[in-house]
Amino acid sequence: MNNLNTICVFCGSSSGNDLKITEAAKRLGEIFASRKITLVYGAAKIGVMGTLAKSVLDNKGEVIGIIPNFLKKKEVVHLGLTELITTENMHERKLKMQEASDGFIALPGGMGTLEELFEIITWLQLGLHQKPIGLLNVNGFYDDLINLLENMVQRGFLSIDNYHLLLVDSKPELLLQKMEEFKRPDLPKWLSEDKA
Repeated sequence: MNNLNTICVFCGSSSGNDLKITEAAKRLGEIFASRKITLVYGAAKIGVMGTLAKSVLDNKGEVIGIIPNFLKKKEVVHLGLTELITTENMHERKLKMQEASDGFIALPGGMGTLEELFEIITWLQLGLHQKPIGLLNVNGFYDDLINLLENMVQRGFLSIDNYHLLLVDSKPELLLQKMEEFKRPDLPKWLSEDKA
């Protein structure tokens, strides 16, 4: 069982137009607070990000925001967090998010969310961390992405083992259960031989 005391959530700085996504962000925040899971996220007060952080805080949970200095504008950054960490750039931000977290969840979002999700999966694939990564597939939002990953497996660009590194569910409680039960993968053969 994995101890998930701190989870980093990647999600949109826009709210989108599907109320089920907003509801899912609120529900995830409630669950985090009730389970004493600290939220790590991108520190914005807007969009899905802001909804999630507000939900955790409203339910007396803890929230750590990590934001690069150039994004730290008054209308964007959430100043009511448990802790706010400012980084020099996006690369340092993602490294600090990884170091501060026991696991990762992607809610719906845009390009930035996908970029963060795929970088953290790649780091797991390369053995740079061994933390569970979950995809909360709210209202079928990520169905096309899952189909693309399956196509990558079928065409020989993604191994079935690496495909299974991404844990998927439409219900936050079940996704967290999968993350708790996640078995850390062995290092890739070429990496483990190099370290021997």
